Amino acid sequence: MNCYISKNYKNKTNAGNKAKTDIEQIMKDMGFKNVGLPQSTHHNKVLSFFITLIGILKAPFCLNKGDILVMQYPLKKYFSFVCNMAHLRGAKVVTLIHDLGSFRRKALTIKQEIKRLNHSDYIIAHNDKMRAWLLNNGITAPLGILEIFDYLSKTKATRKETNPPYNILYAGGLNPRKNTFLYEIGEHIKSYGFNLYGNGFDATKAKRKEHFKYMGFVKSDDLIATAQGDFGLVWDGFSISSCTGDFGEYLQYNNPHKTSLYIRCELPVIIWSKAALADFILKHNIGFAVDSLEEIEPLLANLSKERYEQMRHNTTIISDKLANGYFARTAISTAVSALTNQESLYPRE
Repeated sequence: MNCYISKNYKNKTNAGNKAKTDIEQIMKDMGFKNVGLPQSTHHNKVLSFFITLIGILKAPFCLNKGDILVMQYPLKKYFSFVCNMAHLRGAKVVTLIHDLGSFRRKALTIKQEIKRLNHSDYIIAHNDKMRAWLLNNGITAPLGILEIFDYLSKTKATRKETNPPYNILYAGGLNPRKNTFLYEIGEHIKSYGFNLYGNGFDATKAKRKEHFKYMGFVKSDDLIATAQGDFGLVWDGFSISSCTGDFGEYLQYNNPHKTSLYIRCELPVIIWSKAALADFILKHNIGFAVDSLEEIEPLLANLSKERYEQMRHNTTIISDKLANGYFARTAISTAVSALTNQESLYPRE
C-alpha cells in the first residue's frame, strides 16, 4: 500500500501550504491512502497542533510490511519519529523536500539536517543542484528530483495580444527590507514597467516610481485569470546585480513556488542565471536567465515578437503539466518504483 499523512493547515493561501496540499491531492489522485487524520483547516494554533499530533501518532500504526509512506519535509520534530516507526512496521519512507531548514531559517545545522534526512529510504530533491548539494554533504539515501513544483488549479490564464514595450510581473513580499532591489531598479528602466502583486510596497521609497504599478494582493486563482504582464521575475535580495543574502543563496538550490505560479499565468520567466531553476527555464525555452537586472532593458528592447510568442507557446505547454500534477506524479512514481523493485537500496545501520 502506498500512503501519505495529511495534516491541519492554518491556511491554504501561502505558497508553502499550497505546495503541500497540491502534493496531497496528487497522491490522493494516484490512489495513495491517507494514514493520518483527514486534511483540515483550523486557524487556532493549539487546535492545529493537537490535530497534527494525533494524526502523526496514528499514522505508523496503519502501516504494514512492504508499505511505502511518502513524507513531506520538513515535519519538524516528528519526522525522525515517523521514519523510525515506519521502519519498525516494515514500511519504507520516501521524503519529498519542500524546504531545507539549514538555509534561510537556520533552524538546523547542515549536519543535523543531513542526519535527519538520512532516515529516508529515498529522497526527492527539488532539482539537480539540490541533489548535488545533498550528496556533497553526506546524504546516503538514493536521490531523485522533482524538477519543478506543480500548481494545481482549474483556472485558465487569459490569452491576450502582446506587443512591445513589455511589462514584468513580480509577485511576493514587496517590503523594502526583503526585496530592496525593487526600490533600486527604477534607475535602470527606460522602456518597460513593473506590475507588482503582493503586500508592503512603499512607492515613496522607489526610485523612478513612474515605472511601477502596484496591484495589491490578489489570490492565486484570480492572478492566473487576470495577470497583467508579459514576464514573471524570479529574483531575491538587496542587489540588482546579483541575488544576495540567505534568500539569494537559497535560490541556487531551491524551486521557488512563485516560478510555478508565473508559468500557470502563462508568462515566460526572467530568472537569475545562478538560480537552480534557470536550467529548467532555458531547457524548455520559457524565458531568460540574467546575471544582473541591468540586462533586462537591452534584452527586452531587442526581443522580437516572434521569439516572445514562441516562449509564450512553450510556457502554455508547461503550464498544462503543472495544472495536472505531472512533475510530482512522475517523481513520486519513480521513487515508488525504485523501492518496489529493490528489496534494499542501501544498508541501514
